[in-house]
Amino acid sequence: MANFHDIRADFEFIDDWDERYKYLIDLGRDLAPYPENQRDAAHKVRGCASQVWVHTERSDDNALKIYGDSDAHIVKGLIALLIALYSGKTPEEILAVDPEAALAPFDLKDHLTPQRSNGLHSMVNRIRAIAEAEQAGC
Repeated sequence: MANFHDIRADFEFIDDWDERYKYLIDLGRDLAPYPENQRDAAHKVRGCASQVWVHTERSDDNALKIYGDSDAHIVKGLIALLIALYSGKTPEEILAVDPEAALAPFDLKDHLTPQRSNGLHSMVNRIRAIAEAEQAGC
C-alpha cells in the first residue's frame, strides 16, 4: 500500500472528483484481507451507515498495525486512507496527529455525503480510542 504522502500527492494530481472516488475505491481494493475472526461487535465501528471493522496489532517496537474493512467501496477507500495515515505509528504518534489538518488537503468534507463524513469521523475516533487504550496499557 502507498504511504500517506504519496496518496496525497496522487489525489492532488487528480482534478475530477469521479476519478478521485475511483482512486479511493482502488485504495480500498489494495487493503490486506481483513481476518474473518475480527468481524465482530468488538471491532465494529459505531456511527457508520455501512458495516465497518477496525482492529490493531502491536509490533515489537510498540507501533500499531491497523487493519480495516467495509462492505461499502468508498468507505473501504477511506479506511485505506486512514490506515496509510496511522498504521505503523506508536499510540503516542497516532494521538499527536491532527486528523482535520492531515485530511484537509483531500477536501473530503465538501465531497462526501453527511453520512460518509460522519462515518469517517467515527473511524478516526475509533482509531484514536484504540491508541488511547494502548497508551494506557489496557
